[in-house]
Amino acid sequence: MQSKATTVKEYLAELPADRRAAVSAVRDVILKNLDKDFEEGMTYGMIGYYVPHRIYPNGYHCDPRQPLPFAGLASQKNHMSLYVMSLYSNSDEEKRFRAAWAKTGKKLDMGKCCIRFKKLDDLPLNIIADMFRRTSVKQWIAYYEKSMLANSQRKTKGPPGKAADSASSKKNAKKVVKKSRKKK
Repeated sequence: MQSKATTVKEYLAELPADRRAAVSAVRDVILKNLDKDFEEGMTYGMIGYYVPHRIYPNGYHCDPRQPLPFAGLASQKNHMSLYVMSLYSNSDEEKRFRAAWAKTGKKLDMGKCCIRFKKLDDLPLNIIADMFRRTSVKQWIAYYEKSMLANSQRKTKGPPGKAADSASSKKNAKKVVKKSRKKK
């Protein structure tokens, strides 16, 4: 459920006390471990952590007016969620995260990049802290651009049975990345 709050303070104020306490505690862990170049604000109806346009002017490819998202923290109808894009885009990071979580003995309720929890005790906060500490803005931009390049290469290969020239596929992919860099 998306909030209409325009600030993090407003968002937290509209939460029930138990949810506010849990979300605030996770937020504190994130802020203490997040690279200084990420920013916090309201994005997509939740607390968002993102690369600001001053650092990455291209913004998010789905909507370049939006900054490049990295993580989100939300109170949903039946649970709270922590969305961490680096878990989705980097299989090594996801494997490391899952292995560290497994050692805690806590049950992991996770989608592609969404970690769902009902109470603060469901989260091993040291694992969350470590995950945020490991990704810098520079690394996140590199992962993102590598992913965009890989996606554009897949699209330029054409339908199955029609092998595209490898050199032209790479050339087209580089054009897509270059073009996205020029956008504001």
